[in-house]
Amino acid sequence: MELEIYEAFISAGVKEDKAKAAVESINKEIDKRYTLHASQLATKSDLADAKTEIIKWAVGSIFVAVGLFAAIVKVMI
Repeated sequence: MELEIYEAFISAGVKEDKAKAAVESINKEIDKRYTLHASQLATKSDLADAKTEIIKWAVGSIFVAVGLFAAIVKVMI
């Protein structure tokens, strides 16, 4: 991508040193934005942990629901 941007600047008539500086500036800004948002991205490990937690809560909720149902049935009989 860098070379393509550089070549576009050169073909537009921008001087070589200014084209290089502009490409470097664009790269720095892209790196800044990536760094800013990288902490918000989920990794495979994050997703695996979340999946484990969801399964734990779902299984726990099922047991609680069955226990409540059994208690209600016992009270009604």
